[in-house]
Amino acid sequence: MAQNDSELAHIVERNINALLEKRQQGELQKTREERFADNITRFAGSMRFVYLHLAVYGLWVLINCGLLPIKRFDPSFVMLATLASVEAIFLSTFILISQNRMQAVADKQAALDLQVSLLAEHEVTTLIRLVRAIAERMDIEEARNPELPELARDVRPEKVLDEIEQTEAKWPMHGT
Repeated sequence: MAQNDSELAHIVERNINALLEKRQQGELQKTREERFADNITRFAGSMRFVYLHLAVYGLWVLINCGLLPIKRFDPSFVMLATLASVEAIFLSTFILISQNRMQAVADKQAALDLQVSLLAEHEVTTLIRLVRAIAERMDIEEARNPELPELARDVRPEKVLDEIEQTEAKWPMHGT
């Protein structure tokens, strides 16, 4: 059965749905505090937040510079500086909470990506072995490619990580 170019393979649709369902489950599992921190972070990263601050701080400055016919309440701007500092402390804390949670999600995704990559590597290696055996049996010239034995070897991720660490240790910017 030929597939229309605009249609996705069933497995792709299944994977998309599984990933979206997993993401939705993650959203539902967030604590009230995490949702609160995410909402604050989302608002603090919006233009509405910028406009609100322009209005509030602008009005504060205009009043306390005596440019509006309203009694000054913070002529030295000490209260404004204090409020801005406290706001910065809380905003940075909310942002860090959200970033930590997003990093945990990214770490899980990276672990999944690694597992899928390792599985794909193993499958490709197995296929290379099979095709090589078939090519040798049929006496096909490409079976004598000198790279095939190396490609047919299983990759050991722990050995690759060890090699990366050893190589990084030799680089001046990574050494301590």
